[in-house]
Amino acid sequence: MFYLLKTEPSVYSFEDLQRDKQTVWDGVTNPAAVKNLREMKAGDQLIIYHTGDEKRAIGTATVVSVDASDPKKPMTKIKAGRGLEVSKTLAEMKADARFKDSPLLRQSRLSVVPLTDRQYKFLVGSD
Repeated sequence: MFYLLKTEPSVYSFEDLQRDKQTVWDGVTNPAAVKNLREMKAGDQLIIYHTGDEKRAIGTATVVSVDASDPKKPMTKIKAGRGLEVSKTLAEMKADARFKDSPLLRQSRLSVVPLTDRQYKFLVGSD
């Protein structure tokens, strides 16, 4: 599976994740986003997306483990991947037909968004 994780870069940026190498993705309170965190499995591929003034996909990460014993606060550990060679902006995603039904565009406040294989490939530049 593939997911996009939104973060405010002034709070925790992709560069912070690269420095830390691993982190627990927490602070998520939206029920739909929490559900998406609970459904993650080790090995799932992630896109890290900067919100705020940037509004762009910036890098990749991988799910290391998920402890969903507390269904309201799953402990999802992720490890840093690489920065994207070409970051994709929100405007580019809105203009691309692959995202027309995406919760990324329909539920803009959702901080953990499932991605299709085609959406993930577009964001990492392999499609």
